[in-house]
Amino acid sequence: MLVSVLTELIPLALVVALSPLSIIPAVLVLHTPRPRPTGLSFLTGWLIGIAALTTAFLAVSSLLGGLDRKPPGWASWLRIVVGAALIAFGIYRWLMRKKSAHMPRWMQSLSKLTPARAGGTALALTVVNPKVLFICAAAGLAIGSAGLGSSSVWAAVVWFVAVAGSTVAIPILGYAVSGERLDDALARLKDWMEQQHAILMAVILVVIGLMVLYKGIHNL
Repeated sequence: MLVSVLTELIPLALVVALSPLSIIPAVLVLHTPRPRPTGLSFLTGWLIGIAALTTAFLAVSSLLGGLDRKPPGWASWLRIVVGAALIAFGIYRWLMRKKSAHMPRWMQSLSKLTPARAGGTALALTVVNPKVLFICAAAGLAIGSAGLGSSSVWAAVVWFVAVAGSTVAIPILGYAVSGERLDDALARLKDWMEQQHAILMAVILVVIGLMVLYKGIHNL
């Protein structure tokens, strides 16, 4: 059961992990005057934010009677709703891709963050970003409705947070180890994602939405 849940969480976590709005901020904070402490502070806030949101919706699932019981019927319908919403949002992002060709102004300001503000900023970004909030809600409810034991529930939460936060952790931890040697590669990555982020996000949302939708229909 646990392996099945961990497998199911991967596509949800990838929506967060592969989002340009996750990766680009992680790269931008490495262009601040103090990149190492700022990056590590940002990473800490980002992981705490994802964990807190997922745990909050896990608690909601517990109130609905999902923990330690046979998976309820509404869990499959939840997956269907989540999958359909992801597909619809992906199509919307595709249609609006030309209007989303430039990086938002608020994101450009991330390259001026201090270490003291980076953690709080990352935490706030997880809460105010509808996509992250929506996916963490889906993950928390999916974990809580799977009928897992207590230890398995928390293992699933840790797994989801690790995968969802991996693309923020990799450049920041890589820079902490390698330093300025990554500057050119990170700059190229940032430029490419700025140009392609709308198309990337649309494709990722539709593909993962189809996977989640199929899982929900299959379990009915």
